[in-house]
Amino acid sequence: MNTKKEKSLKTFPNADGFFDTYGGQFIPPELKPAFEEIEIAYEKIKDDKDFLEEYHELLANYVGRPSPLYFSKRLTEKLGGAKIYLKREDLNHTGAHKINHCLGEALLAKKMGKKKLLAETGAGQHGVAVATAAALVGLECEIHMGAIDVLKQAPNVTRMKILGANVVEVTSGGRCLKDAVDSAFEAYMKEYQDTFYAIGSVVGPHPFPKMVRDFQSIIGKEAKEQIQKQEGRLPDYLIACVGGGSNSIGLFHEFLDDRDVKMIGVEPGGKSFKPGDHAATLTLGTPGTLHGMFTYLLQNEKNEPLSVHSVASGLDYPAVGPNHSQLKDLKRVEYVTANDREAIDAFLTLSRVEGIIPALESSHALAHAIKIAPKLSKDKIIIVNLSGRGDKDVDFVAENQKS
Repeated sequence: MNTKKEKSLKTFPNADGFFDTYGGQFIPPELKPAFEEIEIAYEKIKDDKDFLEEYHELLANYVGRPSPLYFSKRLTEKLGGAKIYLKREDLNHTGAHKINHCLGEALLAKKMGKKKLLAETGAGQHGVAVATAAALVGLECEIHMGAIDVLKQAPNVTRMKILGANVVEVTSGGRCLKDAVDSAFEAYMKEYQDTFYAIGSVVGPHPFPKMVRDFQSIIGKEAKEQIQKQEGRLPDYLIACVGGGSNSIGLFHEFLDDRDVKMIGVEPGGKSFKPGDHAATLTLGTPGTLHGMFTYLLQNEKNEPLSVHSVASGLDYPAVGPNHSQLKDLKRVEYVTANDREAIDAFLTLSRVEGIIPALESSHALAHAIKIAPKLSKDKIIIVNLSGRGDKDVDFVAENQKS
């Protein structure tokens, strides 16, 4: 018998930050002390009663948790198959799941005596959440954002500035999320003594994939309790979009040892499967190293990251969190794609059928749920993580929907 499969998947990563062969800490030697400082501080506070009380009080009374688990009755009836529930992370303060870990990172940074939060952002939801958390705890804030996304997500740029953040527009490379991460890492290397890099997903060097996952796991913990209360059992399917992978691992983690629950991560299929037209890392990528971690990566023959594309700015990243790479290899999670057109169609469907405008990122997960639900019997249950709201996307969708 394979004893490796018997081990709880919730116990990863190991002490060196590896999820089996993925993860680790591939960073310049001069940054090692900074990340060790973060790891020591996090391990100290993650079980600290006072820290947890402050964090959970803010989740309840500032963020508005628990977020509802909503039975999407009209969408279920329209599709004619499995019951569809939506985990409503879009109803959190700031409009997405990102606030869950940004609050934790900001509180940790404050306790470490840091003066500034530094972050990258794609769709702007992470940037808004970091700026919000920085304002709440009284820290300076600097957000790096690709020039393409600055134009595409102008409302979120305005929000960040109103909250007091300095938004750095990145004009190098593809001018999107990967380039924003590059830029933020360069800035961090110059000022890590007084700055905390609030990485925006379950990516980057150890301990960030673990730390962000731990903060985001509140999603799955709530969903498990809520579905058992509403249906008297666990769901048959969990579906979430995957870019870096924080919202999806946040939903999946609590259910990893529940083998009867099928988990599906939905990547951006973009315009086509030609290089540069998509960001389907787990579907078409190969293992490699980027941004301090060993993980699946879209790369060329020289091991350089490829250009990527998605209609959803928060998903256009050429790598993925190492925990997802492990779960792919173990076949615990199935990774599929939804293309730009399918995501926009799902965006419009939920808006018109349920009166809920989802983020384009979340719409990728919705698109797959819409695809499979009619093929399933009516006694099956699907939970879709509605990771964010679509206010930021309405102008873009209005300009790009079918006539």
